[in-house]
Amino acid sequence: MSEPPSREVVTFGEAMVLLLAEAGVPLTEATAFRRTVAGSESNVATGLARLGHRVGWFGRVGADAFGQVVQRTLRGEGVDISRVRIDPAAPTGLLVRDAHAERPVDVLYFRATSAGSRLSTEDIDADYIGAAQLLHLTGITPVLSASARAATERAVEVARTSGVTVSFDPNIRRRLAEPERARDVLRPLAANADIVLAGADEAELLTGKPDATWFLDQGARLVVIKRGAAGSWATDGRSTWQQDALPVAIADPVGAGDAYATGFLSGWLTGLDVPACLQRGANLSAQVVQVVGDTEGLPYDHTTEHSGDVQR
Repeated sequence: MSEPPSREVVTFGEAMVLLLAEAGVPLTEATAFRRTVAGSESNVATGLARLGHRVGWFGRVGADAFGQVVQRTLRGEGVDISRVRIDPAAPTGLLVRDAHAERPVDVLYFRATSAGSRLSTEDIDADYIGAAQLLHLTGITPVLSASARAATERAVEVARTSGVTVSFDPNIRRRLAEPERARDVLRPLAANADIVLAGADEAELLTGKPDATWFLDQGARLVVIKRGAAGSWATDGRSTWQQDALPVAIADPVGAGDAYATGFLSGWLTGLDVPACLQRGANLSAQVVQVVGDTEGLPYDHTTEHSGDVQR
């Protein structure tokens, strides 16, 4: 089989089918749901592909209808899925949630024994990762299972050996791992990242401080600290840059972090300076939260820089 063209970005993890309730309707009362696909890494892959980047995503899906939905959706977005593995022994994960602008979102996960959680070192294609410019990972995948943790560590090892830049978003999910376990699993990954995209609370959980010091000491070349409505900032240890959040009307807060990562990494891949990368991250995050759904608000290349024109 001939090799696909090299990717700019490779990412991996669990993509699930999402059943999204009508906006504003509590999950306990919802009777109508819209089916889509969700997963932090696949969200970023979708966003980068929409912006014209060559991106590949891999993981495991079940040999079921939902597995077909995941594959068809990502392929339709222009994401390379040639390294996806179909697991006949486990189902594709399912996520059910509602969407509210003013109160916490209610989420149900059905992923404990999913195909995605069975990711293993056997799924790591060293040549595929080694041909990329960037490997992007999050802290979600390694806490799914022992085999998924081993696979994540192996992917990072391959990237480091091959000279591929590693970006890491802790994306800590307290429903998946208690703080002590999250810290134990994610600190070694953060210590091997070149670019870190962390919330201030995540940085504090992992390092004891809501800043970039520990990451820089471990060898990160660039650290971005996100502070929600207070904006974000970045440092390379020599210079520091600030970025305000854009004051937009929020319809659904879910997906903001993935959109920020998409925008920032897109800017980095394009060769923009750090302030412009921060601006692009803020722009995409602002666009996504104005639309209900994880990826529905992710822009295409011709709308990337226009969130400043939205209604506020």
